[in-house]
Amino acid sequence: MKPLTGLKVLDFSTLLPGPYATMMLSDLGAEVVRVESPTRDDLVRSMAPQIDGQSAAFRYLNRGKRSIALDLKHPDAKAVIHQLIAEYDIVVEQFRPGVMKRLGLDYEALTAVKPDLIYCSVTGYGQTGEYANRAGHDINFLALSGVASHMGRADAGPAPLGIQVADVAAGSHPAVVSILAAVIQRDRTGEGAELDISMADNSFALQALLGPGALNGHDVPEAESHFLNGAGFYDFYQTRDGRYMAIGGLEPHFKARLINTLDAPEMHEMKDAALKAALTEIFLSKDFDHWSELFRDIDACVEPVLNVAEAAQHPAFTSRDLIQTTENGERQVASAIRFNGQVTPLPEAAPLCGENTEQVLKTAGFNEEQIKGYRTEGLFG
Repeated sequence: MKPLTGLKVLDFSTLLPGPYATMMLSDLGAEVVRVESPTRDDLVRSMAPQIDGQSAAFRYLNRGKRSIALDLKHPDAKAVIHQLIAEYDIVVEQFRPGVMKRLGLDYEALTAVKPDLIYCSVTGYGQTGEYANRAGHDINFLALSGVASHMGRADAGPAPLGIQVADVAAGSHPAVVSILAAVIQRDRTGEGAELDISMADNSFALQALLGPGALNGHDVPEAESHFLNGAGFYDFYQTRDGRYMAIGGLEPHFKARLINTLDAPEMHEMKDAALKAALTEIFLSKDFDHWSELFRDIDACVEPVLNVAEAAQHPAFTSRDLIQTTENGERQVASAIRFNGQVTPLPEAAPLCGENTEQVLKTAGFNEEQIKGYRTEGLFG
């Protein structure tokens, strides 16, 4: 049995932060039901590349979940959700503040039906404050929180990242931590909780090493101003064939091992700037494969910069069965959370929009006649 077996989640979220959070809960055993619009498609579902009519990203984010299609603006939607909610432990929503209240589905409305409900809202700027109703995406939260100001290069400025740090590290992960903390609290007290996850707030909080000093009158971090963001030799180094190696050996014994492997004893006495210049020149002298092979068995915090396809074949991940194959031959990243050393098997494929509407409603006590009436009245689109 998976650790969250028995928990039931009603998921109103779209895009990335909420779905990633509920994917983690689903992977760990929670039953997750997506409440989807029958008319407004989820942007992630239509992204390229596509597999069986859904984007590869959507199929990953929504694996193991079920889907019901409801027009939340329909006059009957509120009553249906209010009856459904009695069966659920957790709500996750990602609308702007005030939207769920207008729909009659806010925390106060739903806890009138389910007093111990755990209600998690994931938004850009939180439920309160001057920016609460402002639109934003990952890049905006990183910008306003100060994170973008000290990433990238001093002569080129910040660059968009290939992963959504604010969405996932400052949205999905705090949401899951908060939800599980609320579950523990409810087990102890019988009380539910209203959780307010601001991706901007949590982006600010991610600056654990460079932020505290600036808050207390010391230098404000800028790009390439700190040994962790490019000011020192902790950095990426281009190879002769245009690829890169990553050097992270900050500790003296790793630094010494790096220099000894390069057979460059003069580097031992070099300060950061000179050492970085020397390393830049050396790594440009040979191809990527040479350096990858040279450091393959050297424990010096030197690793090749791999693309995603290469990483999927790397022993660091293949030896942990991180990449698994579904029954239809689709490859996905398995849950990166291990319990008792066990790899969590991949759950069922992501559902089609509304695929489980009748099943979910019947389980909640709706009869055939009611469901037929709702369909006729357009509740399901």
